[in-house]
Amino acid sequence: MNIILHQPEIPANTGNIGRTCAASGTSLHLIEPLGFRLKEKEIRRAGLDYWSKLEVSTYVNFQEFTEKHPRAKIWMATTKARRAYTEAAYGAEDYLMFGKESAGIPEEILVDYEETCIRIPMLSSIRSLNLSVSVAVVLYEALRQNGFREMQRAGELHRLKWRQGN
Repeated sequence: MNIILHQPEIPANTGNIGRTCAASGTSLHLIEPLGFRLKEKEIRRAGLDYWSKLEVSTYVNFQEFTEKHPRAKIWMATTKARRAYTEAAYGAEDYLMFGKESAGIPEEILVDYEETCIRIPMLSSIRSLNLSVSVAVVLYEALRQNGFREMQRAGELHRLKWRQGN
């Protein structure tokens, strides 16, 4: 799986998302401008020591991303979507895109992806969930649909070590 963050603004959110990606074997794609520098203390603190285990790519803009990944199937997370994230059928190599904390994904991008726009259902009195929570919710549904692939084997190894007292 792949996560795309379009112009993320808060380093702690991106650090948390990076940690989730590292834990799940998911690649992280960051579309500039970023609201922080990747070397900031806050992003490292949120990502803990997992940041070095993460595959991160950066792009100047969304156009550069699409040029480098012309066949990418991109699911766009937006509160404006008709389809709930649980109604989508995710492929193992799909991309899940999330917009910046203050504004989401720009309308001019969403119009070209109407068929793959998804939303997380929530009460109408709430504007949105925290970005790192939204990524985790949708990512783990996509991973579940794909059988958690390598994560299942890792879980079996952890259980075996635990039983052996290691």
